[in-house]
Amino acid sequence: MQIQENELVLVFYNKEKSWLIKVSKGKSLHTHLGFFKHDDIIGKEYGSSIETNLGKKLFLLKPNTNDLALRVKRKTQVVYTKDSGYIIARTGLCSGMKVVEAGTGSGVLTIMLANIVKPLGHVYSYEIREDFYKLAGENINKAGLRDYVTLINKDVKEGFDFKDADLAVIDLADPWNVVRVSWEALKPSALFVAICPTVNQVEKLVSELSKGFVDIESVEILLREWEMRKDMSRPKVRMVAHTAYITFARKILI
Repeated sequence: MQIQENELVLVFYNKEKSWLIKVSKGKSLHTHLGFFKHDDIIGKEYGSSIETNLGKKLFLLKPNTNDLALRVKRKTQVVYTKDSGYIIARTGLCSGMKVVEAGTGSGVLTIMLANIVKPLGHVYSYEIREDFYKLAGENINKAGLRDYVTLINKDVKEGFDFKDADLAVIDLADPWNVVRVSWEALKPSALFVAICPTVNQVEKLVSELSKGFVDIESVEILLREWEMRKDMSRPKVRMVAHTAYITFARKILI
């Protein structure tokens, strides 16, 4: 697949140094490793490389959704891939499903959800803060997923406008206050997911969920990378430990 103008390209040097660019004629990428002109990569194959004026080789990769999500503009704490990936797997999210989300934030989790439910499904995401709402829209547009997302600048405590959803995803400071409106928006037996940074939040949430949900489960995902070298492999000293507690539940009829 050849690189075309206006496409996004991940320019990769190593795990710590990479750049996401939108290819535009006449522009250049300037880094501490030197520079190259965008014109020089148009027509090249994804996976090929280019040398900067300093002779450094950079690889031209096609970005995936995770690459885009990690590089969005952000004003809030984002949901890590280790957490969003588990949410997607645990809920059985797939194309065609309808998702309601509360707490769009910067739109990182929204991007992940929309990429899975497309092309037949849709995400309806609610954000009360106008600045977050606008930023999320920019990020979702950049990811090329706006056709699969409806953003609503509204306090979700007033209720979701969409009914018969397959999944509700809540990322708010007080998720227990939207349990009832989530129950009303979901299909019977559909899943509810909430992301909470503290145990105290989870305790209040679970207490409220017991009034209309079953199969309630709270988990924490820890991620540790390894440094792999011949005869010297070992766990990395630093790791992505606690980021959030994720609570799952299924709607029952009451």
